[in-house]
Amino acid sequence: MSGFVRRYLSVVVRFLPFAVAFLRDRRRFLAFGPPRQVGEETHRRRAERMRDTMLDLGPAFIKVGQVLSTRPDIVPPTYTDVFRTLQDQIPEGTGGDPQEVLREEIGDDLDLSTLEPVAGGSLAFVYTVVHGGERIALKVRRPGVEPVIERDLRVIRGLLPVVGVFLPERQQYSVRNAADDFEEIILAELDFDRERAIMAEIGENFADDDRVAIPGVYDDLSSERVLAMEYRTGRKITDDDAFEGVDVGPREMATRITKVYLEMGLVDGVFHADPHPGNLAVTDEGRLLVYDFGMSERLPPSVQADIVGLYRALVRRDVDALVDALVALDVLEASVDRAEVRRVLELVIENLEGRSAVTWRAIITELTSTLRAFPFRIPPDVMLLVRVGTVGEGVCRQLDPEFDFLAAVRSFLVEEGFIESELGAVVEEVWGDVSRSLPALTRVPARFDRALGQLERGELVVRTEPADRGESRDPPLGYAVLAGALTVAGSVFTLHARPYEVPALALAAVFLLAYLAGRRR
Repeated sequence: MSGFVRRYLSVVVRFLPFAVAFLRDRRRFLAFGPPRQVGEETHRRRAERMRDTMLDLGPAFIKVGQVLSTRPDIVPPTYTDVFRTLQDQIPEGTGGDPQEVLREEIGDDLDLSTLEPVAGGSLAFVYTVVHGGERIALKVRRPGVEPVIERDLRVIRGLLPVVGVFLPERQQYSVRNAADDFEEIILAELDFDRERAIMAEIGENFADDDRVAIPGVYDDLSSERVLAMEYRTGRKITDDDAFEGVDVGPREMATRITKVYLEMGLVDGVFHADPHPGNLAVTDEGRLLVYDFGMSERLPPSVQADIVGLYRALVRRDVDALVDALVALDVLEASVDRAEVRRVLELVIENLEGRSAVTWRAIITELTSTLRAFPFRIPPDVMLLVRVGTVGEGVCRQLDPEFDFLAAVRSFLVEEGFIESELGAVVEEVWGDVSRSLPALTRVPARFDRALGQLERGELVVRTEPADRGESRDPPLGYAVLAGALTVAGSVFTLHARPYEVPALALAAVFLLAYLAGRRR
């Protein structure tokens, strides 16, 4: 039996109990019976068992869990919460000797006897080593991990048709796209050349910014499997003593994290997408130190503009613009029923406005939970931005439980000119309405002038017929209608240079008197 078949069967056996549990949630006896009512605590225990299973199955499935923790379009919030804890897990077993990779890649350039381990992850290890009289950091890909990942990717692709049978059609769409996105993300994380280039670019973008510290890279010692960089140290950002002896406090640092990450994504177009506490530290100078750029992304200018459009729509509560932004970002298909989506999004906004406190995570959860009724997906670049928001907000709230993440986001967008201030937004909206209405308003006086001329010459005949032809009909009602119409016309005519409002209001008074006289008879 081939290694692929053994692995496939092993994965099926490990996940079979979860498949049975989910099927029983829908039908108690699998093929028939009513759905089961399962509480959140049961779902949480199930999610924890799934997380442990992913850890046991190795790097590819750990990455599956990490990706699913950012995909509320596929898994419910309870599962995303539990899977998010995979970010800091260090799996047991090395899978080989990393020094073999170092010997093959950089040979005699380093004294490997000075090698010291620092950290481990699902795809790589981090060491320090002496180079040029000082310690530098080395990120080394796990030996033999690439063929294991490729095999497990084939297993995951082979499982999709089986999983799809048990999913609603709208979720099949999301799962198929998620599998493609997952493969793209994990292969990108295996490419240390890409990580080095992005890390160097972000470092250059913040080279003159004393708020942030990005380790420099050693191009001559780096390769596709080894990333050599400066060894920078700091206190973990959530440690109790993180801010001792520095001139920055937790609230200020939370604001800094928010603005730095927004600047990366919306200004520079290249961003670090994994801001969990293990990747953020405070230096002795009080700077924000950022580690591990394996999960990072570049945004084309068009996507940056669409993201800004999404923010603008949310700030203004403009549902039509929100639908346009979601379609532009490929979250929704262009052929989606816009009227139905609009109705649903209006309910989302109403629901959020009814809450005393609204968070980024609440917005994303509410939005994705509601959009489950439609075929939608979260593209990789948008998914990573969502992840930056949810993980970043969590870190900021750890630093300052009262921190208003959304207010900090809005402040940044106003400062950078992406959106207007509240007053500016209102003025722009009113001016937009006036601008759209002005051509019609300028034609109104001429049209009323023509209508009044026809009325004077007896060319205009107004005929009214009561809807009810029985005894209760009211012939003078037409005079009241004309009186009301002419009153409105007179109000409009006040904008015109000539005093057209005078005859209009006089005629309105005549018709009103005629109506009252008719009613008295």
